[in-house]
Amino acid sequence: MEEQKNMICITCPKGCTLEVTQDGKTLVKVTGGCKRGHEYVEREMTDPRRMIASTVRISNALHPLMPVYTSAPFPKPRIPELLAELRSIEVKAPVRVGQVLVKNILGTGIDILASRSAMSNVTGLKTIE
Repeated sequence: MEEQKNMICITCPKGCTLEVTQDGKTLVKVTGGCKRGHEYVEREMTDPRRMIASTVRISNALHPLMPVYTSAPFPKPRIPELLAELRSIEVKAPVRVGQVLVKNILGTGIDILASRSAMSNVTGLKTIE
């Protein structure tokens, strides 16, 4: 049975509304938007992915958390698994922005990268506890 729904394309900042007709999991027709929007709908229906930004613990640094991001869009159904894995990771300063902190996380071929640099806490500054 054919079903119609609207999707908002996130490929570019325009945010075009696309009218999607599908029969079960089969894409029948997409109207509105551009070619990139139509490709977005196909990907979203078969293999939805998202860029992920989060934090991991860092030792020997001024701040206790290091912001990180994925090197490529991550499979949407596996995001909770990724976040659980990130909660178990602790890196040690110093870290450079863009440095690969975890290679091939969860066997996906996607790396976890540092969003900023962190120097070792060797300046003699005391941290407040």
